[in-house]
Amino acid sequence: MHNKLITANKTVQVLSGFSLLAFLLWITGDITITTATPGAEFERMLAGLLHPEWPPITELAHAIVQTISYALLGVALAVIAGFSLSLIFHLRIVRIVCASVRAVHELFWGLLLIQLFGLQPLTGLLAIAIPYTGVLGKIYAEIRQETQQRHKPYSPKNCSVLSRFFYTDWPLIKTDFNNYTLYRFECGLRSGTILGFIGLPTLGFQLESAFMQGHYADVTGLLFVFYGLIATIHWWGQFKFWPFYLTGAVYYLWPDISFIGNDISWLLQQMTPMPWREPNSSFSSWFHPIVSEQLLPGLWNTLVTGQIALVLSAALALVLYPLLSNHFGNPITRWTGHLSLVILRSTPELILGFALLLLWGPSLLPAIIALAIHNGAIIGHLTGRHSNDIQLRPDASKGINCYCYEITPRIFNQFLVFTFYRWEVIMRESALLGILGLHTLGFFIDSAFESFRLDVALILIIASAILNVAVDSAGRILRHYLHLPKYRLIA
Repeated sequence: MHNKLITANKTVQVLSGFSLLAFLLWITGDITITTATPGAEFERMLAGLLHPEWPPITELAHAIVQTISYALLGVALAVIAGFSLSLIFHLRIVRIVCASVRAVHELFWGLLLIQLFGLQPLTGLLAIAIPYTGVLGKIYAEIRQETQQRHKPYSPKNCSVLSRFFYTDWPLIKTDFNNYTLYRFECGLRSGTILGFIGLPTLGFQLESAFMQGHYADVTGLLFVFYGLIATIHWWGQFKFWPFYLTGAVYYLWPDISFIGNDISWLLQQMTPMPWREPNSSFSSWFHPIVSEQLLPGLWNTLVTGQIALVLSAALALVLYPLLSNHFGNPITRWTGHLSLVILRSTPELILGFALLLLWGPSLLPAIIALAIHNGAIIGHLTGRHSNDIQLRPDASKGINCYCYEITPRIFNQFLVFTFYRWEVIMRESALLGILGLHTLGFFIDSAFESFRLDVALILIIASAILNVAVDSAGRILRHYLHLPKYRLIA
């Protein structure tokens, strides 16, 4: 009991610190509505929502197939590479490599790979495959490690790593592996969609064009198509269909794939700091403006956006999780709640941010709210599913008393685990949303690519990756400090 009280006090201190920090950042950050008539723009969006339209069927089909093909092939490559790395994840160098590649958002990988291969399918496939390899390598290793700790399977001493995996581990972890891989494929569809914002011909390209032209009816129609893909993925995305899909994706994309691009040595030369390429240049006069005018403002705005969005995501999740919990409502309200959470968590933050940017103008507010909605729905979804494992007494209280005194206290630790695991993702997305014109790190990274200053872009991408690794480490330390349970990684 004494240890539980100490842990509860620590939890209160940590949550109070996060809330206070978010409040201070809110009142000091650039969080304003700058548009003169947000109501008029909202009316136009609402009219488009009520009267959806679709582009010509050939264009729509092409965008859908491109999006699915990028996601499928990118995830398939990541599964192979990630599985291979998971078998040797105990090596420090492997853990460092996985942490480094997953810390850079796939859109930033896309911007970098465009310089090498141009706007072609290989760019999209690798932009998804590279960071997902780092994610899957870590997750596969953790699933295997957790299963071994729970079941302690027997294996002969002299058998190989692969033999031990397939004969002792695989029967125990097959379901978890399959479920997480399918979830990562769902993430791949979102990633493939937003890669359209940098010019690749996916659904995101169609969405950006419709947004920019104010054709909100087309935006609504395209989003309905995207939601349909996500909502039905457990039917059409089953692994028994993957050989057919992979063959079709390769056949469809192969004519446009080219393995010949700019020389890698040329790319490395362009990413080398300018003073090292031009001996007469001063390193300090080159580096100081980058730090003072781009790096520090970008880091600060990324931190402001991420920290406020984290607290708002947690608060929103506590409001949303009853929509999915079997302990509240009735089958109709739970079905409606589940559909609502699917829509909210399936909509990429970039698309939400774009819509809110058009409404409110270029401050940090659109990014904060977009991140809070998307991640709050994800945490609420996971928390609601976890609450269904709780068994209540027949005489347990109902309604708000059940929420406050029965369910929430018993799931709160797992809710914190879900929240801390999303912290690093929220920070990564905070940097990304800068490409919409908000002054987070993504804004300066995108500007560096547009001005063809690849050396500056590389420094800013490395800074973003270091920030994400630091946040991930901080989350791990806090989970240990608060004695939180292990996270069930299957979302």
